Amino acid sequence: MSHQDNENNQKKEIDKVSGVETTGHEWDGLKELNNPLPRWWVWVFLATCIWSVWYWVVYPAWPTISGHTQGIGGHSQFVELENSQQEIIARQQTYLDKFEKASFDEILNDSELYAFATAGGASAFKDNCATCHGTGAEGGKGYPNLNDDDWLWGGTLEDIHQTLEYGIRAGNEDTRLSQMPAFGKEKTLNRNEIYAVVDYVLTLSGEKQRETYAQGAQIFQAQCASCHGAEGKGSRDVGAPNLTDKIWLYGGDRQTLYQTVYSARAGVMPSWHGRLNDNTIKQLTIYLHQLGGGEEEINNDQEPVTE
Repeated sequence: MSHQDNENNQKKEIDKVSGVETTGHEWDGLKELNNPLPRWWVWVFLATCIWSVWYWVVYPAWPTISGHTQGIGGHSQFVELENSQQEIIARQQTYLDKFEKASFDEILNDSELYAFATAGGASAFKDNCATCHGTGAEGGKGYPNLNDDDWLWGGTLEDIHQTLEYGIRAGNEDTRLSQMPAFGKEKTLNRNEIYAVVDYVLTLSGEKQRETYAQGAQIFQAQCASCHGAEGKGSRDVGAPNLTDKIWLYGGDRQTLYQTVYSARAGVMPSWHGRLNDNTIKQLTIYLHQLGGGEEEINNDQEPVTE
């Protein structure tokens, strides 16, 4: 044995408890044992190294100035999503070709097309309409409830389709258009006259009469009946609401009605023509019609005949 080997053996320190050589490192009296890594751990580590190199080659991995390496497999979540969407579109196309050519009556009488329309309409509603009308189409202040049978412009499939296509006060030549006068701002009526007509309007839906009833009735016939009708039941030709049913778009308390008469209301619904394709508008029409208030036809007195 050489002199160098003797020196190395002398430097080695064997732990008395485990009988394992120490590394020579010591921390606060604790000495590190020179235990080799388990063979199985070494093989697993080498396998993961090989696998990672393979992954870098096959899949997108390394960032580059122009994006990232594509990998020889060309796989990514974006590609997977696109393939899934193409599969969905292919399935939809089976129905779309038939749906596009079908009339509303044909759709209503075809269970598969009807289910396809309501499913597509529900999805389109959540994406485009729920912000104003609510996820359940229950509406809110200034936004109509689409579940009931109260329709300003009509609740047949054709009526709903026209409203969706061209909107209300949406700024195009085919839009639904009406405008209630601002009786207070335009100084057509004074404060007392407005309260008188408001009190009269409240009696149309069952509220008690006030002492100004006769005055309010006279003002109503002179200023309001041309749109709302002599009995206050409204007119769908001009989008004038029915004032006898206690369904109020902005609120039915005395002060809110005062503000409505004083300043008028002019809510806007967007035109979806050109923003949504024809099939989507058609699906939305079917979906809205089946929510609960859709009508089959309107008689001459403007009373709805519901399904």
